[in-house]
Amino acid sequence: MLPDTQRLKLSPDIPAKMVGGIERFLRRLTTDSVGPRRRRWNRDFSSPEAYVASVAPNRERLRRIIGIVDPRPAPRMELVATTDCPSLIARGEGYAVHAVRWPVFEGMHGAGLLLQPDSAPIAHIIALPDADWTPETLVGLDWDAPPGSDFAHRLAASGCQVLVPALIDRDYTWSGNPQIRLTNQPHREFIHRMAFEVGRHLIGYEVRQIEAAIDWFVAGSLGFAETREQWGGHSCPPEAVAGRNARPTVPVSIRDSVGEAAPVGIIGYSEGGLLALYAAALDERIDAAVISGYFRERENLHEEPIYRNVFGLLAEFGDAEIASLVAPRTLIIEACGGPEVPEPKPGPLRHPCAAPGQLVSPPLESVRREFERAQAFYRELGLEERLLLVGRDGDPDSDEALQALLTALCPGAALAADCLSAEMEDLPHAPDVRAEQQLIELRGFSQGLLHRSSRVRDSEFWGTLDTCSLEAYRESTRANRERMWDELIGRLRPAGIPPNPRARLFREDECWIGYHVMLDVWPGVFAYGLLLVPKDLREGERRPVVVCQHGLEGTAQDAVGPSENPAYQSFGGQLADRGFVVFAPQNPYIGGDAFRRLQRLANPLGLTVFSVIVRQHERILEWLSTLPFVDPARIGFYGISYGGVTAMRVPALLEQYALSICSANFNDWALKVASVDEPYSYMFTAEWEMPEWNLAHTYNYAEMAALIAPRPFMVERGHSDGVGVDEIVDREYAKVRRLYVALGIPDRTEIEYFDGAHEIHGVGTFAFLDRHLRWPGS
Repeated sequence: MLPDTQRLKLSPDIPAKMVGGIERFLRRLTTDSVGPRRRRWNRDFSSPEAYVASVAPNRERLRRIIGIVDPRPAPRMELVATTDCPSLIARGEGYAVHAVRWPVFEGMHGAGLLLQPDSAPIAHIIALPDADWTPETLVGLDWDAPPGSDFAHRLAASGCQVLVPALIDRDYTWSGNPQIRLTNQPHREFIHRMAFEVGRHLIGYEVRQIEAAIDWFVAGSLGFAETREQWGGHSCPPEAVAGRNARPTVPVSIRDSVGEAAPVGIIGYSEGGLLALYAAALDERIDAAVISGYFRERENLHEEPIYRNVFGLLAEFGDAEIASLVAPRTLIIEACGGPEVPEPKPGPLRHPCAAPGQLVSPPLESVRREFERAQAFYRELGLEERLLLVGRDGDPDSDEALQALLTALCPGAALAADCLSAEMEDLPHAPDVRAEQQLIELRGFSQGLLHRSSRVRDSEFWGTLDTCSLEAYRESTRANRERMWDELIGRLRPAGIPPNPRARLFREDECWIGYHVMLDVWPGVFAYGLLLVPKDLREGERRPVVVCQHGLEGTAQDAVGPSENPAYQSFGGQLADRGFVVFAPQNPYIGGDAFRRLQRLANPLGLTVFSVIVRQHERILEWLSTLPFVDPARIGFYGISYGGVTAMRVPALLEQYALSICSANFNDWALKVASVDEPYSYMFTAEWEMPEWNLAHTYNYAEMAALIAPRPFMVERGHSDGVGVDEIVDREYAKVRRLYVALGIPDRTEIEYFDGAHEIHGVGTFAFLDRHLRWPGS
């Protein structure tokens, strides 16, 4: 029996028990997140002006966590047309409908329909459909549209200028790369995955489209009389000239004389309601907003589609807190049925790798409870009448909601009676061409950020390092280590209860005795692994330890051996045979979507699965250091595959690890996760938990290795390992090698290539352990 341990009562399937315990722990944190949010706010209710100023830091943090950090161009609205195909596609009662687009970022545009009243508009309104509705649906040009969906034309008939942007939809037609693999990811998830890795978000992209449109509203809006006369009233589908090889737009600079004074409103349903809420919270130029079919308690965010996953959201914001950023302006919440969107299904000739997640109609009681929380903020300001709850589970965008919006924007304005929708001109148009072009632009913008991300790291990371001496270097890495822990990994509080070590005999081998070991971390959360103790220990001797970490869907026994997976080569057992003390931890990345769900639970709290893993390893190191036969200064880490993921992150944060070896994993990790041009990219696989918020601009693998330095660091790489290709691995490792040379310690790092695949080689790495843990070997 190990010293100072109690007898462990083994339960079946310890890995599943570990994952279940972590899930319950994260669910508790999620449930309990509402109360602590108030600590992140410093509201001043003494006046509306003081209140707006007091919540400005929260507004900026919300902007940052949805990735709105890029400059936008000067405002401009373009008619989607050529000389023989005008932008005019339909006419309604007192207004015309034009196909338009407007610049948002470099190379990226918003696109949709503009409903221009024949007379000066009484208000500018942005009307946002659900993601599976087209702008034509809101205008009444979609004959299969559901009831209540054609609200844009009623607002236009009431005298408003209405812009209806197109959103990225939930289809999967263009998800993937036809040269590599097509997937069943909804388009929104496809863009989300790559954007998340570069610190951007589809929500942020679409909110920025709204802000760019408001820029144009504020600068002055279009006069269209000359345009219609010039083209003689003829029209054709704007998308007919919006193909890949055409320049389908005509910049317009004609201004009317009243646009600047007209108020700005926004209205959205379901996904459009999400965007309307965020836009109204972030852009104070919006005077009133209607949120339909979206507002509710948000503590089940992890069950919604992954493209709604916002890193750190629930630590500071629920829907009520976001609504509090709209105050003192008018906010109208419409409780109505939302779309029921099931989990993505496999499609023909599609690789099934979409993340689970579904949308359900917001329960009325949940809407009311969240509304009451938001109401408290308006009440404190003495403006309770500016927060309204309308509708009661009926169709979206009711007369009550539309009239409330008009009244808030233009007191006395009347909602036009339900009238005939706009009538199509002589040729229909093709929304799918517009949708494809938008996806192409968003993909191109995100991929451009990915491929330029190293320039940001060069400036913000490498430019901060002091290589004059090892001590100066260590000091210069401290801030980045703290930042990596807080912003990339997510920092949980340290273990809050005693470790209560329990042990039980695992197996006795010729050279060592193995034990099951379990240590408590938090209530219901534990660390577990196999400890191998050499039999030839002398009294009072302290030996080095190698922590041997298994890969994806592996177990501690896989690392020790024997294993059904030949990639492990029983490397833990081999090292124990050589005289090392070995500890093989069980990490929680096992059980398919059961463990991936941990990432979905963790992310909205500003955490990741590695937030837990780091603390588990911290507890393991604490306990190992108490053993009389362990030298606490000589504990090394050796991980394969997903264990290699661990080898890059955990030793970068926990400086007690004396060295780290990354096997079958080292890569340009940002490219590995988010590229749509590399066949080994996670963009084409079911590892939907892999994107890490803004990793590409902060800590790629060379930067993580730099945080391990000046401790020894090694890469083990098989030429045929499908995790990547040698040329890209070598390019990333070259930065590491250059650093160690600059520090005057080139002998502390190396990379070993071998003729093999995704597996332990155990030749150069074993020699590396012998040398740097100062062990003679066998």
